[in-house]
Amino acid sequence: MLKAAMELHFETITLLLLIAAVVAMLTRRLRLPYSVGLVAAGIALTFLPHAPHLELTHDLLFTALLPPLLFEAALDLDWPRLRRNAPVILTLVTVGVVIAAALTASGVHGLLGWPWASAILFGVLIAATDPVSVVATFKEAKATGRLPLLIESESLLNDGTAAVLFTVALTFAAGQAMTPWGATVLLVKAVGGGLLCGVVVGLGALALVGRTEDHLVEITLTTIAAYGSFFLADALGVSGVLATIAAGLTVGNVRALGVISPKGREAVEAFWEYAAFLSNSLIFLLIGMHEAERNFGAAWGAAVVGILLVTVSRAATVYPCCLLFAGSHWRVSLKHQHALVWGGLRGALALALALSLPEDLPCREPIITLSFAVVAFSVFVQGLTMRPLLGRIGELPGPEPTQK
Repeated sequence: MLKAAMELHFETITLLLLIAAVVAMLTRRLRLPYSVGLVAAGIALTFLPHAPHLELTHDLLFTALLPPLLFEAALDLDWPRLRRNAPVILTLVTVGVVIAAALTASGVHGLLGWPWASAILFGVLIAATDPVSVVATFKEAKATGRLPLLIESESLLNDGTAAVLFTVALTFAAGQAMTPWGATVLLVKAVGGGLLCGVVVGLGALALVGRTEDHLVEITLTTIAAYGSFFLADALGVSGVLATIAAGLTVGNVRALGVISPKGREAVEAFWEYAAFLSNSLIFLLIGMHEAERNFGAAWGAAVVGILLVTVSRAATVYPCCLLFAGSHWRVSLKHQHALVWGGLRGALALALALSLPEDLPCREPIITLSFAVVAFSVFVQGLTMRPLLGRIGELPGPEPTQK
């Protein structure tokens, strides 16, 4: 029976990857965001007879598909540029996430009547941004300015912040006694332990990489760094998300010192670009397939309220946080602030956290439904309008002049 189930999953995944490849070609030709095409294809699949089906679970998202996305994004971040913009980014991923979560939680508690515990959990899990289509737009246009760095690094790091705060909120929701000191200790342990696990595993992998010039072994060791850091942190009860991010930053920036061979560097970059493509393809196809199964008709009012709250909370976070740096050399221009607000899409992490909620939690199903609604709005509305916005504010380079 297990063998039959595994064969069924392999067949399903193979078919989904074929669909993803076709969608990738079509969206590139039509100049549409890849994630939009995938979600639309996932929705369309549910209306076909004998449509492939793969259950969207917390384990699939969190332990199989999320680490490659986190590791690949961290691998590409330029540490010197990240450090120069650190005050702005750290403010957005700490103070910003807390403000956004608090405003959203207060809104759903007051307007939808959810219990505080459920409202706080939703506010925290939906605070993590996932601008996959925005980053893909930048890469396709070969944009290299400050804005791509701000959007991608903020998104990557606030994933870690949201995941850690979610652990604290879940402890509170479970009815366990939680003093301010206890919450602080839990936060420090989750953050510090996760970062330490990531750095240690990343350096350990690089120590082995330095002993070989076989690019296949180098790819294997970076794969171990991505998943090994996540699983080690999870086993120790600290943040696996932050561990994988730290491992990616360590490998990505130390490799520049020549630890990885030139051939290995090219192979590693190509492999992780494909791994991220693979994970994103499955995630957004599955999101589309499960969006179609959600009964939004019965909850459209709550969905509208949730979308408005999340959008307004994002704006009420970005503008005040950036205002703190208005008189310094870290100043963020107003047009960049607009892009940060509208580019704060939601995606895989929010759904992974929502699906991990305990079965007996009050409002569990409404939280999951509302999370899917916000993600759908992010993909179809924000995702489709982001390229025109970036073009309007001059952040996408124009076409290269033709040679005469």
